[in-house]
Formats: sequence, structure tokens, C-alpha cells
Amino acid sequence: MARVVILGAGIAGHTAAMVLRRTLPKEHVVCVVSPKPDYNWIPSNIWVGVGRMAREKVVVPLAPIYARLGIEFIQASATEIHPAGNPNHPGPYIVATPTTPGAATESVEVAYDWLINATGPKVRFDRTPGLGPDGGHTHSVCTDRHAVDAATALDAAIQRMKAGERQTLVVGMGHGTCTCEGAAFEYTFNVEHELRRHGVRDLADLVYLTNEAELGDFGVDGLVIRNGGFHTPSSVFAGSFFAERSVQAILGAHVQAIEPGLIRYETLDGVDHEQRYDFAMLLPPFTGVGLKAFGAQGEDITDTLFAPSGFTKVDADYTPKPYEAWKPTDWPSTYRNPTWKNVFAVGIAFAPPHPISRPRTSPRGTVISPAPPRTGMPSASMARAVAENIADMILGRATEPERLSSMANMGAACVASAGSGFWAGNAVAMTMFPIVPDYTRWPGAGRDERFTFGEVGTAGHWIKLVLHHLFLYKARAKPFWWMVPE
Repeated sequence: MARVVILGAGIAGHTAAMVLRRTLPKEHVVCVVSPKPDYNWIPSNIWVGVGRMAREKVVVPLAPIYARLGIEFIQASATEIHPAGNPNHPGPYIVATPTTPGAATESVEVAYDWLINATGPKVRFDRTPGLGPDGGHTHSVCTDRHAVDAATALDAAIQRMKAGERQTLVVGMGHGTCTCEGAAFEYTFNVEHELRRHGVRDLADLVYLTNEAELGDFGVDGLVIRNGGFHTPSSVFAGSFFAERSVQAILGAHVQAIEPGLIRYETLDGVDHEQRYDFAMLLPPFTGVGLKAFGAQGEDITDTLFAPSGFTKVDADYTPKPYEAWKPTDWPSTYRNPTWKNVFAVGIAFAPPHPISRPRTSPRGTVISPAPPRTGMPSASMARAVAENIADMILGRATEPERLSSMANMGAACVASAGSGFWAGNAVAMTMFPIVPDYTRWPGAGRDERFTFGEVGTAGHWIKLVLHHLFLYKARAKPFWWMVPE
């Protein structure tokens, strides 16, 4: 009997757990350790954050699903990994603190034969003074509850506009090293849609503040998009959206501090600026969740298992290199830790070898450059591959991971939709292949033009709405859920 433990129940962790449970015979244990009782379909937090969708529409209780599937569920927050065990606990195990309201707070030890770290990130509002909804001055859509609060604040700003008061709304990135520029882009145009829907667009100054050096970078070094027989840089493709909707863009910005009504930031030229605001939704930078690792004698081996960022080291090439020396083969394909062969990490939890976008710093040395995105479709794809590899090794079908899922050989689709109703809405739909560009294989663009294209229109909005329901159907493990692709 083998015991597989998954840390986290987001898109990556939940996918891995369901695939493993479906693949492995019942005598093998699949266990999920997650601090939250619900699964949150994070892409739809955008709609919650503008008041167009109820929170209940984007969360699913996990316990009933796991009970039905035969997955062990422990609601707890993992704090330590002991990959070699210790004299009192000879096998590998993790330590976790229960988070169920009213439960005992003593830590629990959870043994494993195979471990998948899918904890996702720690959202670091603390990296920018005044950032965030908890003790800060800005809002977020990182969690479903953050999104509810953002919607309430946005509605208050809209009501002030209806009373004739002009408002400045700022959406974007709250630090120079943030990722998830696509989410900020999407939220910007959902806000713009709501302003027009409420008839107050003429009283709003809408500003997109980002660490991207150019619009359309999205943390993937931009795209060359095929559209209508033309090849258009994503900076132009995205820029047309901003121009059409009169959204101001502040590029190459690192937010230094936020005060009530005032954002202080530095730009790539090293100059300090200020931006006034009445409403702001700024995303934070991410790090690993802060797991520690210990050896058999209790020695701290955190640096063996984790990168300085707190993300798990996997089969990537972490050798420091200049941008010109980066290669697609630097990126991991099995997501297995090189030291502990039964430990894997997927989604945001794995440590990338380097950014995808060209690194940039200001003359002061401030890093102002997007971190690589590893969410949504890529997270689920790598989680499935890792789960199937572990199942193959448990069942004796393989001795090493044979299913490869490198972001350098993986495509992704992104639909940024504005509006959530069936009849009212628009969307920017883009696909790319691969996620990590290969300028040797595809000189100039770095990606295959046959699979890198974009469209703007209502059809993409409908696709986003269908995907919302489809992926929540899958998350609930309804009949034939496994037929829904990642």
C-alpha cells in the first residue's frame, strides 16, 4: 500500500488528488492537506470582485467531494517536511497545524510515501507598505473573500460617481516583482464595463499600473499574435484595448508605498512618482508559503528542498545565467525534487529557474519585472502529469517519471472577459504555444504562429462563461469529470 499526500487543494492540488484517486486502486491512500475547507475557482474571482457574481458561485466545499471519492482530507496548514523521517518516526512525514474552527491547535504528523507540494503562494502584501485589504489601503481579488470586499468598495465608488463626484480608480500590480498581470488586465476591463453599465464612465479616471515594460507582456515576454492574416505584437493588440476604452497605463512601475488616497512608485528610469486614487485593486507579489524542512537528526535542510523564494526546487536548471543564455531546457519537465525523489511540486509551488520576461532594473537597482505565471491551465496540466507519473511508479508501470509537462512544450489559453451575463460582455481571447518562448526553434517570435493567436469579441466572453461552469462541474467530480480537459 502506498500513501500519497498532496499539500493544497487549489487548481493543481485538487486536480492531482482526483487523478490519483481515479487511477490508483482503493488500497492506496490519497490524502489532501489544505488549510481551507473550500475549493475556489480563482479565475472567476474577477467577476465576484466587480459584484457580478456571488461568492457562493466560485467556491465548492471539499469534504463532501473527498468523502464521496474516497480521498482522505485533513483541514490543516502544513508547516514542516521531514523527508528522511527521524529516530521516532522512521518514514517521511509532514507536520501540519489544524485550521478547522474549534479544533485542537496541536500539530499533527502525516506520513507519506509520495508527496506533492501544491500549496500555491503566500500573498506578500507586506512587501509594500500600505498594500492589501488586511491593514492596508487597497483591495485584492486573490481570494474569494477579498473579491467580495473589493466589490463592496467598487460599488461605493460608483455610488459617489452617481452623486456627481469624480473618482480615480487604479488597478494593477502592487510591487515590481508581481506576477498575474493577466488577472489585473482582466479586472481593469471588468471595472470599465461596470462603469459604463452604471452610466458613470464619464466621471471615472481609470488607471492600469503595472510592472510590465510594455502592455501585453503578461509575464511571458509578450506575444506575436496572429489575427486576421496579420501578425501583431501583443503590445499593440493589448494597447488597442486600452485606447478604445480610454484607460491610462502606467508602465514599468514598482509601488514603493501606499497611503490613504496616494500611491508612491518608482519607474524604470529611476524617477519617483505619485498617483492619487479613490479606489485601488493592486495585486501582491508571491513567495512560497514558508515551509521548513528537517533532516533525520533534526538539522535544518530547508535550503536543500526550497529555493530562497520559498518555492520547491525541482528538475530545473537553477544555474544563474544572463538573459541571452536562457534556454527552454532550463525549465522542469517532471517537477521532482532532485534530492528527494518522492517529492514533487506543481503549480505556483515549484521554483522557476528564471523569469520568462526580460529582467529589468531601474538605475537604483530596483527590480521592476514580472515574475513568471504558473497558474490555471499550466497548473492543472502539470498536476495531471505528476499524478499519473506517481501512479505509474506505484503500480510498477514505470521506474522513473515518463510523462513530461514542461512549460517550454506546453500551450496555454487565456480568456480575459469583461461582464458576466450571457448577453452583455466582451473578451480578449489569446492562445500561445509554447508558454516559455524558444527563439531557436521559432526565430523572432519565439512561438509557433499556428497556435499563437488572439481575438476580441462576444464569442470569447461566452467561452469564458462556459468554462466557468465546466471547470466547476469538474471540481465537483460530477459524472465523467475526467473528460473535461485542463
